[in-house]
Amino acid sequence: MIANIVRPGHKTRGVLNYLYGPGRANEHTDPHLVASFDGFAPDPGRDPQATLAQLTTALDLRVKQAGDKAPENHVWHCSIRAAPEDRLLSDEQWAAIARRVLDATGIAPDGDPDACRWVAVRHAADHIHIVATKVRGDLRPPRNWNDYLHADNELAVIEKEYGLRQIQRGDRTAAKRPTRAEQEKARRTGRPTTARERLRTTARTALSAATTPEEFFTVLEGSGVLVEIQRFPSGDIRGYKVALDGDTGKDGRPVWFSGSTLAPDLSYPKISERLTHAAPPSALHFDADAWRRLTHATDRMPDHLENSEDATGQAHIAALAETLDALPLIAPTDLRPQLLRAAAAFERAGRSRIRAHHQQAHATRSAVKAVLREPAPKDGALFAILLDALLLAVIAAHHWHQRHHHDQQAQAARQAAEHLRAAYRAAAIQPTSALHHQGRHLTLPLRERQRAVVRRALPDLAEQILAEPGWPALAATLAATKTAGHDPAVLLTRAARHRELDSATRLSEVLTWRLTRLTDIPHHNPNTTTEPAPPARTIRPAPRTR
Repeated sequence: MIANIVRPGHKTRGVLNYLYGPGRANEHTDPHLVASFDGFAPDPGRDPQATLAQLTTALDLRVKQAGDKAPENHVWHCSIRAAPEDRLLSDEQWAAIARRVLDATGIAPDGDPDACRWVAVRHAADHIHIVATKVRGDLRPPRNWNDYLHADNELAVIEKEYGLRQIQRGDRTAAKRPTRAEQEKARRTGRPTTARERLRTTARTALSAATTPEEFFTVLEGSGVLVEIQRFPSGDIRGYKVALDGDTGKDGRPVWFSGSTLAPDLSYPKISERLTHAAPPSALHFDADAWRRLTHATDRMPDHLENSEDATGQAHIAALAETLDALPLIAPTDLRPQLLRAAAAFERAGRSRIRAHHQQAHATRSAVKAVLREPAPKDGALFAILLDALLLAVIAAHHWHQRHHHDQQAQAARQAAEHLRAAYRAAAIQPTSALHHQGRHLTLPLRERQRAVVRRALPDLAEQILAEPGWPALAATLAATKTAGHDPAVLLTRAARHRELDSATRLSEVLTWRLTRLTDIPHHNPNTTTEPAPPARTIRPAPRTR
């Protein structure tokens, strides 16, 4: 069940006119009361002698009595809707649900003779509307702070008791959705996303690249965004707001968004806290191993999420979100669409009510910033290895959120994993082909030894692996691990421990890149070239697709 509590209004009669009217598309049928504050309120829907004026007078009685002390916007309006697949509830059941929600929100506490006056109207099979006037019998306002949260918590209990669909619920850490006006403006201007969404993407990408708050603002400005920094009288930064160049309101002025309205973790205090634990540019290691350091840091995330305290786990998930935000900037062109979708999906999974200890994810976040300043390899080998590690980390984040009952975050992580899986498969095509060629040229005795290794290490999966087209590539990799002084069977067993292997469709390919990651075996590719990554101060993030 979903509760929708609208902004308080001042016209009781206006709300009742809508509830008892035909609706915007004649969808209202048989409007009538299922319950009221005293059980005797006039019902214009079922009583031919009752009128909307009488019902309005009954609800507004205490508002009139309070006079100037009554709140200007005294109408509390809440709709409660069942899921489409839920069974049809009776009027009596809806009445009971209404009373429980009113009790939970503080509008009409159970057994309180001075509770606010209210009615519950049903004009469709799947939902009701509750209308209350916010003046109690003692002429004081009700104590209904956080009414939506309390209503939602009560509905979660009701769903279980009534055997209804249990809706995935958030924790009020989601980014604010674009308004209808913002969406219509985007359509009028022919833009695929709203200004709010584009600014959120740009700010998150800038944050993944920056090492200081000052650099964050510089990157934003270099991305074509208008930035206005707000300061305290002391000169210290209080906050910031951003706008798209050319995006103006009716008055011709830029349409500004504060960081906190883009997303909770993009407020200046949150950004400052995160960048406080970032390494300064002088401390970053700029070297050819930056990609491998990021891969190794990412590879350790599942263990961190499994064994660390909650605050540390949340820090690693936030760092994982930064990695996904940054990766499209230096990924091969053909991989960027899926990586942008993965980053957009994981944005919701990157934060929760658990406060992150960002210093615990220092290695990952430093590696991300270093990679953004290093040349990006054009072949798919390093990307295939990194994307496999990222896929495992995102799946681990999905399980972590599930354990903590973060429904929306878990769902977001699952969606991000699907996009990452698609990007990984695309990245693996070319380097897998090169390894496949190497495997085809192994001597027959060497190939047989690798078959024996697989049967010994993974007896339950061996025949499936040996029958796959990717087996020659895995055989070549196993031979390389032996040459490098490793025990192939031990490494293969270790690589197969990850849960994701159970759902993988190409076991040989997944194992190939995990063995490479575990051993740092170089794969020669004669076509390998590099392309420079754009410097941090001129990063121009592409818009995320939604």
